[in-house]
Amino acid sequence: MITRAQLQGVGEFLSRQPVDEPSVMALRRQFPDIHFTYCMDDDVVAANPLHEADGFNLYLIDSRNHCLGFTQDLEVATGIVVAEIEAA
Repeated sequence: MITRAQLQGVGEFLSRQPVDEPSVMALRRQFPDIHFTYCMDDDVVAANPLHEADGFNLYLIDSRNHCLGFTQDLEVATGIVVAEIEAA
């Protein structure tokens, strides 16, 4: 489970610095119970972000049943995908 407050905290953290692998590593230390993945937003297919911001989107991952999938449900979410949006 990921709380709305945790998701908000991740979004606020990323809004204050570059969205990159070192930032995601810092998030892993700050939120050790959440699995974080970093990628480019155009690598995410067939999913809607739960949090949208300038420069990045946040997607939720559900890893129940030993298979990863996107979810919109905070109650079953076990991870967050930090997807960087490339500047045009």
